[in-house]
Amino acid sequence: MQNEPTPLNIRHFLRLDDFSKEEILYVLDRAKYIKQKFKNFEPHMPMHDRTLAMIFEKASTRTRVSFEAGFYQMGGYVINLTSGDSQLGRSEPIEDTARVITRMVDLVMIRTFGQDRLEAFAKHSRVPVINGLTNEFHPCQILADILTFVENRGSIENKIVTWIGDENNMSYTWIQAAELLNFKVHFCAPENYQLKPERIAGVSPDHLKIFKDPYEACAGADLVTTDVWTSMGYEAENQERHKAFANFCVNQDMMNRAKPDALFMHCLPAHRGEEVTAEVIDGPQSVVWSEAENRMHVQKALMEFLLFGKQ
Repeated sequence: MQNEPTPLNIRHFLRLDDFSKEEILYVLDRAKYIKQKFKNFEPHMPMHDRTLAMIFEKASTRTRVSFEAGFYQMGGYVINLTSGDSQLGRSEPIEDTARVITRMVDLVMIRTFGQDRLEAFAKHSRVPVINGLTNEFHPCQILADILTFVENRGSIENKIVTWIGDENNMSYTWIQAAELLNFKVHFCAPENYQLKPERIAGVSPDHLKIFKDPYEACAGADLVTTDVWTSMGYEAENQERHKAFANFCVNQDMMNRAKPDALFMHCLPAHRGEEVTAEVIDGPQSVVWSEAENRMHVQKALMEFLLFGKQ
């Protein structure tokens, strides 16, 4: 089999700490600029004649719309692939898919299961690859969340972000963000849904504190955030998870323990009355709709940076 070397200067975004603190701050700053242009109906089309391939092995609403709309707005073209309508669904090795697709497009976004699958694709890619979500990490969502916080409250440095929910791709990415941008995560989950020790080895107490009581975890928080109790791929555990998380629904009493100007976030979709009450998610502290919109703006800045560097 012919194995040609891939270009050496390609940057991928497979996990948040693929970027330095300075690079993340640049992307956030650039996203604010691009968003303002969008709001002012000013064209921003650096992707003229460029093509983005999106590969979905997991279902999506926000990821697909935000990437697709954003790339079109920047003047590019988008190809949408799923396992059902590509050779990936017929057992083609993902390495072979990468070798072929990345000779025809300029960027690839993948939403898949294991991080190892994403990394295998990137290893054989000739163009930048972006993690649209894996079981292990969700870096684009955390970029959007931080952008939303910065817009509303300024720098996230030295702040407290309370995570109420299981150890999942969001919680681990929040911890990476805390280490890079110097803030603290208060993690709170039921006993059998705690962070895996091997995945947080070496994380400083300055960046992570683990709680058993969600009310205590919310005390003094600048941001309270959560996710559905049953993520994609864990549907068989749904009943068991509902029982375990019964006392972990984010309610107004929890928000009252946080700082008076604390924000509430949720990456969506949300189940009112389960992981969060309607009073909180639809209340004045909630910024979930801006958070969802900011996926598009921050991903536009991310794609621009991966292709063209700092502008």
